[in-house]
Amino acid sequence: MSTSIYDFDVIGLDGSTIKMETFRGDVLLIVNTASQCGFTPQYKPLQELFDQYKDLGLKILGFPCNQFGAQEPGGSSEIGQFCESKFGITFPMFEKVDVNGDHADPLFKYLTEQAPGVLGTKAIKWNFTKFLVDRNGKVLQRYASTTNPLEIAKDIQKCLNEASAHLA
Repeated sequence: MSTSIYDFDVIGLDGSTIKMETFRGDVLLIVNTASQCGFTPQYKPLQELFDQYKDLGLKILGFPCNQFGAQEPGGSSEIGQFCESKFGITFPMFEKVDVNGDHADPLFKYLTEQAPGVLGTKAIKWNFTKFLVDRNGKVLQRYASTTNPLEIAKDIQKCLNEASAHLA
């Protein structure tokens, strides 16, 4: 059983294995995404957050998921092309994963254990659930699908500032 977010490996849209260790020292916003969801327009504010804070150490990690209403039917190349052409996404996107159930990706099992939802539920309710992770790998908070990513900016700034204070 992994005890740190940095113990996991994830698969990029190009099929390459990426160690979460790569993101040690970064503030992470991890999101399960979908191309045909009512929340798909959240890609735009997610990219805005990434553009605004990437030089300060924010990484947004997008994990497509087809478990909610089959709203991510495409393969990796289609997903990548959609994200780039429709929303100009430049933050890392990963291979499609399950976030709930017996086949849930181990990273998402870990995230939901560390930051349960309302009334302690571990299951993710819908696409565009977001998890904020500090530079030390601590899962700080879980945000609902309905939370506009720009509403998370103050929490991201706090994480980035706290980390900067420790580095100074």
